[in-house]
Amino acid sequence: MKTITRYLEKSILKDLNNKMVLLAGPRQCGKTTLAKKLLGAEKPNGPTRYFNWDSLRDRDLILEERFPTGPGLLVLDEIHKYSRWRQVVKGLFDKRGDEISILVTGSAKLDHYRHGGDSLQGRYHFHRLHPLTYAELGASSPSDLKDLLTLGGFPEPFLSGSEKQARRWSRDYRSRLVIEDLQDLEQVKDIALVQQLVLRLPQLVSAPLSINSLREDLQVAHQTVARWLNILENLYMIFRIYPFGAPSIKAVKKEAKHYHLDWTVVKNLGARLENLVACHILKWCHFLEDTEGRDVELRYYRDTTGREVDFVVLEENNPIMFIECKSSPGKRHRGLSYLKEKYPDVQAVQIDTQTTSDTLSNKGIRYVSVGGFLGELV
Repeated sequence: MKTITRYLEKSILKDLNNKMVLLAGPRQCGKTTLAKKLLGAEKPNGPTRYFNWDSLRDRDLILEERFPTGPGLLVLDEIHKYSRWRQVVKGLFDKRGDEISILVTGSAKLDHYRHGGDSLQGRYHFHRLHPLTYAELGASSPSDLKDLLTLGGFPEPFLSGSEKQARRWSRDYRSRLVIEDLQDLEQVKDIALVQQLVLRLPQLVSAPLSINSLREDLQVAHQTVARWLNILENLYMIFRIYPFGAPSIKAVKKEAKHYHLDWTVVKNLGARLENLVACHILKWCHFLEDTEGRDVELRYYRDTTGREVDFVVLEENNPIMFIECKSSPGKRHRGLSYLKEKYPDVQAVQIDTQTTSDTLSNKGIRYVSVGGFLGELV
């Protein structure tokens, strides 16, 4: 099977020299594989230095805080499912931080699942690992993009090379996430309704997400749907992006749009392409935040006259890039042209799957293929 050097590997190794590292990301995106690779590079002797909360044997050792002595890397996987995990990690770092390096990994937002205990502030660097993307794979052709669009970016289905296996993996993945991870971390009684929500959401990708409409579909309270969406976001099943706007551009204040980390669940090909691009840009934004400390955010634009742009990248609340994604070449995009006129110094890009050149219009809008654009990210 092809070995892929993950894009965060060097940054994590560097950060482990002075602080612990918290590594979060979707289930099965490669966190454990990366952690074990870093452990293997040290060629440790003696007792294992990898502990997984989901292993009963390892769980007992964590509860008793029986960790191997001596210097080296220590990996604590999925420990956020333990209510006192922050106290355990803080104690380890404070007592043995000069001797050992600590890598904590989790398939949920580690900054969300605090569950009491002392703060780890100032003791760690936080990284988010995303699924495989065009640039990380070294992709370079339309067929590479098609494979990624069809198989998804999670290592197991992508490396299988099989569309059938990818479909089976995706179905099982969603089931495990709701039945296992959700119940490990949250108290949700109506699991069947959450499963209905999970099946409904892919049909709503690329449009503003109306919680009220979902409430009516599921026959539950507005606050219940809002809570379930927050849970799915904390578990890295979905992410939401919010409207960008200022009084000068008459932006509407509507609901967030949402996307799936496993974009293969989106059946409409145009919406799936937009979802794939959203995942790539978010990964780039998180990389800049986690490795360079930059304040970067992904949003979208829509105004009261119907003009819209798929993606707006902000840095320190100011736009630095506008991106419009299309499945086929088209004429100059109205919303993109409007924002470029309002913000002439901001890069504006229109991407599609069929363009073969990379050109700049006299209005300052760049026209480039999807692959050409994604290959510049991470």
